[in-house]
Amino acid sequence: MIRKKQNPYEHAVEAGVQQAAAPEAENSDSANLETDAVEEEIQEAEEELQYAGEELQQAENALSAAEQEVARHRDAMLRMQAEMDNTRKRLVRDAEKSRRFALERIMKDLLQVLDTMERGLQAGKESATVESLLEGQELTLKMLTKVLNDHSLELIDPAGEPFNPEFHEAVTMVPSPDHEEGTVMEVLQKGYKLHDRLVRPAMVVVSNKP
Repeated sequence: MIRKKQNPYEHAVEAGVQQAAAPEAENSDSANLETDAVEEEIQEAEEELQYAGEELQQAENALSAAEQEVARHRDAMLRMQAEMDNTRKRLVRDAEKSRRFALERIMKDLLQVLDTMERGLQAGKESATVESLLEGQELTLKMLTKVLNDHSLELIDPAGEPFNPEFHEAVTMVPSPDHEEGTVMEVLQKGYKLHDRLVRPAMVVVSNKP
């Protein structure tokens, strides 16, 4: 077989084509690498965005839960305040009722003393003697004392007892050889206490060393 001899011009053209194609192949490979890098960056950005979105959703859920908890505690506090206010009002009403009832009881008992005094005065106008007036006063005093005792009022009459500044008030101190120092020699005005609470101290004269 006889091989056809290549034309020098054709040989030159083929060589030029090959040389021109080589840079195009290199440019294509470089472009492919850049495209891959960009796609990788885009994928990483999308993953970061997705992660950020998940974190944002978790934060929103936590905030919503916290707001619900705050609302629950606020409602509980408001209910507690309302209950305390209602309890306070109820106690005030109960105390007022108790005070009124207590006053009603003692006033009812004192009316009996008042009736006795009025009857004694009326009887004294008709036929009064010293003995009858004294008897009427003694009876009235006994009734009044009983009413006061029935309502827990206790008499403080400390004659001859040691001076007690908690229930006694010393008006003066007098030297006395017949009494120990600090003894109540005389009661000028009796004292009273109600349910162990001092209503009025006894006014007394106290002894000291001569």
